Amino acid sequence: MSRTTLRDIDAAYREGESITMLTAYDAPIARLVDRSGVDIVLVGDSAGHNHLGYDDTLPVTMDEALSNTAAVARGTEEAMVLADMPFMSYGASIEQSVESAGRFLKEAGADGVKLETAPDGGITVEIIDRLTSLGIPVQGHLGLTPQRVKEMGGPVVQGREGADSEFADQVVKTACELEAAGIFSLVIEGTTEELAKRLTEAVDVPTIGIGAGRYVDGQVLVTNDVIGLDSEGYGLSKQYADVDSVIEDAASEFVREVRDGAFPTEEHAYEPIEEE
Repeated sequence: MSRTTLRDIDAAYREGESITMLTAYDAPIARLVDRSGVDIVLVGDSAGHNHLGYDDTLPVTMDEALSNTAAVARGTEEAMVLADMPFMSYGASIEQSVESAGRFLKEAGADGVKLETAPDGGITVEIIDRLTSLGIPVQGHLGLTPQRVKEMGGPVVQGREGADSEFADQVVKTACELEAAGIFSLVIEGTTEELAKRLTEAVDVPTIGIGAGRYVDGQVLVTNDVIGLDSEGYGLSKQYADVDSVIEDAASEFVREVRDGAFPTEEHAYEPIEEE
């Protein structure tokens, strides 16, 4: 099969099919996720704390993001690959933003990029308009945007003022501006279900929720949370497996066998010495 395209995503949306998206940061996980039939693999800046050992997403560099994205692109065959543009790789100027986004397509093989947006839109709307005019597919991102966590004062659920509040009105206005700028889909993260529903009804592109409830057009989760790989177990997520236990058990068994002399045996040696 060929790689999922923007037309495929739009067709699924028009036919009422839920869009699926999972993260990956390296080729082995990307290969396994790709085999699941997921529509989009996101090379998230969530790599910061799920892959690179940082405390949050902010320290992730362009070089790290490009390397992660290239690995994921090499590991996938069918899913669309989107790159999360890291903190401060865009926004300083239109020129800087275009150059950074272009590198993900030219150098890393991504099919598009994702940009976080403030509730009032700001320069990000203008940036997205320029990117899409140049043929760079863009996924928008509203709600709890991790790159603005310092400004928010922490991972605060968005929209608790009410779905008809002034804040909600502003976010909906921004979502419409993002659609007009050319986004092909919109991630809604960490919002009340009412706000997510209102956003979904306001735009004619698929909305993909994470911690945004049921009234969206698709769902995205961090793969580490899904498989139980060094995950913190967020309430917005669901754990489908316990990979931590599998890895810990295998590593412990290896240590025990090496110390007991049970590994390696002659079957693990090249041209083993014949014992008398």
